[in-house]
Amino acid sequence: MGEVEQELEELRAKIRDAAYRYYVLDDPDVSDIEYDELFRRLEQIEAENPDLVTVDSPTQRIGAAPSEAFAPVTHRQPMFSLDNADSVEDLEAWEQRVVRGLGGEPSGFVCELKIDGLAVSLTYEDGRLQQAATRGSGIVGEDITHNVRVIEAVPLVLRGDPPRILEVRGEIYMPISAFDKLNERQRDEGGPVFVNPRNAAAGSVRQKNPAITATRRLAIWTYQVGAVEAGPAIDSHWATLEWLRDMGLPVNPASQRVETRQQVEEFVGGAVESRHAYDYQTDGVVVKVDGLAEQDTLGFTARSPRWAVAFKFPAEERNTKLKKIKINIGRTGAATPYAVLEPVFVGGATVTYATLHNEGEVHRKDIRPGDVVTVRRAGDVIPEVVGPVISARKGKKLRRWNMPKKCPFCGNPIVQLEGEAVARCTGGFECPSRLREYLFHFASRGGMDIEGLGYQTVDLLMTNGLIADPADIFTLEADELLVFDGWGEVSVNNLLSEINEARDRPLARLLTALGIPLVGTTVARTLARNFPSMDRLALASDEELAAVEGFGPEIVRSVRMWADDPETKKLIKKLGAAGVLLADPEPEGGLDDSLAGVTLVITGTLEGFSREAAKAAAEARGAKVTGSVSRKTSALVAGSNAGTKLVKAQELDVPVIDEAAFVRLLAEGPGVLPK
Repeated sequence: MGEVEQELEELRAKIRDAAYRYYVLDDPDVSDIEYDELFRRLEQIEAENPDLVTVDSPTQRIGAAPSEAFAPVTHRQPMFSLDNADSVEDLEAWEQRVVRGLGGEPSGFVCELKIDGLAVSLTYEDGRLQQAATRGSGIVGEDITHNVRVIEAVPLVLRGDPPRILEVRGEIYMPISAFDKLNERQRDEGGPVFVNPRNAAAGSVRQKNPAITATRRLAIWTYQVGAVEAGPAIDSHWATLEWLRDMGLPVNPASQRVETRQQVEEFVGGAVESRHAYDYQTDGVVVKVDGLAEQDTLGFTARSPRWAVAFKFPAEERNTKLKKIKINIGRTGAATPYAVLEPVFVGGATVTYATLHNEGEVHRKDIRPGDVVTVRRAGDVIPEVVGPVISARKGKKLRRWNMPKKCPFCGNPIVQLEGEAVARCTGGFECPSRLREYLFHFASRGGMDIEGLGYQTVDLLMTNGLIADPADIFTLEADELLVFDGWGEVSVNNLLSEINEARDRPLARLLTALGIPLVGTTVARTLARNFPSMDRLALASDEELAAVEGFGPEIVRSVRMWADDPETKKLIKKLGAAGVLLADPEPEGGLDDSLAGVTLVITGTLEGFSREAAKAAAEARGAKVTGSVSRKTSALVAGSNAGTKLVKAQELDVPVIDEAAFVRLLAEGPGVLPK
């Protein structure tokens, strides 16, 4: 090794060691200035010797090209969710189930703070980070490798003697201090602020441009091993955490091993009291049986391990003054009241606004502007007004609040139809608030997936008269956008490219994006399958709609009213003229209805399919795929670790088929099903 190569290796080793001491040991031994000097020296040598740059060099955290999509990733082992315990009694009941399952007391427990962030899986091969994925369905997640590589707390290279393969689970979070600075920066720049650190972390990880993720100061705690090959012999979860820490993976120092259930309850009590003492949001405590052999004995249910439970912190409540009640008009025209509060710190965040649901709920709780009210952050996420503190009124004459007669955004009447709990603005898309929410929904990931059309961009385009309905999105021109401050050729071309790609989305996505009342993703897919073009849907009679399995009279009425509305017809025509695909391509050989009338439940792990792919393959042939077994189920498709659904199918005498039979079913039709 030459002198240059040797210096490079020494610099990289020093920088990695400094990161380890900072993020894992919380005991830095170099100052920020010294760290920066090491980093600049490394950058200088690599710039002079580009052939010596390695992908896992500390300088390469930022530099990946923006991603166009997040590819699916099948986890080597499923990422299960956890059963919840909402009280000490629930914890005791769980521990008793553990004792029964083991035939005696467990050797001990590990208590870990439950981090309110984004669950991820990190895969290392020969000690180098190869892949990072979201939890997703637990079986299949999304590839976020490029974005996770820029998080400084995530080691690109493990220390010591790592195994050949290591899949480790963790929680990416945004420190509260970083969250506050991010929102401060967003306000200064006129951008939207984030509701809470969890949403900010999730949005940051799913940025298509890793350079943006790198500015967000994300961190991670790792807490579990998934798959491991050629690893050391370890017999406890606590030893596993120590092993992860020794390899340079951050493990929360607040975790603790205890011997008895009483000590578990003491840890939980202390965690509740100190929940706001950390620079991250925590919403509970995860309790795990420590012995790995004991974990194997206890095993799993269909969705969660029997050897672990999540104790959820109780929702926190605080009192504050309700300054006024305002309303928001949503994408369907629904007028939703919300509370404007004197800022109050509750559940780990400062709350200024809280939901009031609807006018009937306001009257039922007798909430009045000027009241002192109790505010709760249920699950540390959604602020809501629990009710007024009646004693604080002290004879004050506070007027009851009623829904305004006219929309504050467009001046049109607000009406509440008989039988509906919500009132609605009658201004249609003349109402700027409704149009704003509708356009954002149309461009959202669940709709047409136009990432560049967030609230800020929608507001800009609406304010300048460039879009007044979804079809206008597809007629935007570059020269119309380049006049705006901060909009250069790159950002304009990126947005127009995303819009162009959205023209060819499947019909089901378009139907979801159009926001038809009562038509969500599942109903939209069913509509597109039975009526594979907008023209065909427009001509569908009430009888044809009612004949679709699962369509009741309310869905039929909603779809019919939407399709018959002259404004809908005008919009569909305009979308078609803008080049938006209004029909799904005809399958080769015609529509495949070979499994029409067949109802399947898919459970366990399949080798040749992800759960989503198996469901899509069955639905593409006309089958209905549901999530629970009943007497109407035609067959249960059972992979490995099938769990309780298999037991339920056997109890109901529902046919059970393996993956090989499922493949034959797709190819040959329902004749292969057991009688």
